[in-house]
Amino acid sequence: MTADADEPPTCAESDCDRRAAVTLRVPWEADRAVCPACARGLVQRDGVVAEPLPGREDAWP
Repeated sequence: MTADADEPPTCAESDCDRRAAVTLRVPWEADRAVCPACARGLVQRDGVVAEPLPGREDAWP
């Protein structure tokens, strides 16, 4: 089965199956799309920036 083109990707964290809402820009790793729950903890590290995915701005408070 293929995902709908308008459907956001699944969170990149291995133990999470929620829908991604933000792209994490991590200076020492590749950028990745994650859900808000996973992003909240990860963005507290120095240098990490979260940017809402297009069309998912309402999911990232």
